[in-house]
Amino acid sequence: MHKALASQFPEFRIITATRFATRVLPGVAVLAACGHIGYHSLSHLPQALALALLILSLPLQGIVWLGWRARHPLPLSVYSWCQQLQQKMRDAGHEAPPFRYGASYLDLACILSQALSCLDKEFIDEL
Repeated sequence: MHKALASQFPEFRIITATRFATRVLPGVAVLAACGHIGYHSLSHLPQALALALLILSLPLQGIVWLGWRARHPLPLSVYSWCQQLQQKMRDAGHEAPPFRYGASYLDLACILSQALSCLDKEFIDEL
């Protein structure tokens, strides 16, 4: 979730939207269900509950997509960039985490997290 990486990876937008949805949509679901019941009476309770459950399940789409994307293999250009990043960390005297999941986006996230925490400000500006 670093601003310098926001333009390069779509995960930044998905994470932001999913966090927003998990905060806002429970209230929207309650209001939608109450409004539906208030407008149509209790005879439409099953439809109101289905609507509320649909609204509550929307953040799960972002979570499932992020989980799928985390295990997705890196493209060759990003893989070579990730290897260069590991080499810069080794040259700076830090231990770079290895690829645990076959060079996936989760590995990239682990390497970037460690690089952003241990390398200096000039490195962050290079991203």
